[in-house]
Order: sequence, then C-alpha cells, then structure tokens
Amino acid sequence: MIVGIGVDVVDIKRFGRQLERTPGLRSRLFVPAERELNVRSLAARFAAKEAVAKALGAPAGMNWQHCRIELDSSGAPQIIVEGTVAAAAEHKGVRTWHLSLSHDGGLATAMVVAEG
Repeated sequence: MIVGIGVDVVDIKRFGRQLERTPGLRSRLFVPAERELNVRSLAARFAAKEAVAKALGAPAGMNWQHCRIELDSSGAPQIIVEGTVAAAAEHKGVRTWHLSLSHDGGLATAMVVAEG
C-alpha cells in the first residue's frame, strides 16, 4: 500500500550558489559522506530528502541528517532513514522506500514513493 509520494526539483546552479553563500548549509543538510560530492549530486540528494519529507507529510522537526541517500551495490540510489525521519516513517507505517533521481537541463529531480 502506498503511504505517500513526494517529488522535488532543484535548480543545480542556484543550489550551488546557495551552498557558496551559506557555508553552514552543506553540513546542516548532508551527512559527512555526502558533503564531498559535486553540486549536481548534492542537488539530487537534496531533492530526494525534500521528496521524502513530502511523502511523509512534511513532519515538523525533521532533521535533514536523519535521511541520507546512498548507492546500493548495483549503483542505484537508496534512502536510509534514522532518528526523526525513521520515527515519522514508522508512525505512518512506511516499510519500504522507492527512489528515482534524474538530472537534465540544469535540474535535479527526485521522485519518492513510501510504501507500507
């Protein structure tokens, strides 16, 4: 059963400028393993985190570092949740996450399906 869906689109150049203007933003939004990635990958990961929040109904108090995007052994992106995000997912009955990322035309897009 689908519990929620989320979609987000990020302008990669604008996101890069925001990271440059706000030095603490990178560490607030991303776990250490994500922080060293290029701007294109960071924009896609941010879009995915936003899409996760939307799939959960945008719960208050969500810690951005409690959601991370990793690549599985085949190179496919996967959502890993803990802490505040895991608690919100458990409350909604989410057991499985589905994630698709795309980059084109200066945009990074993420689609998330939360399944119970």
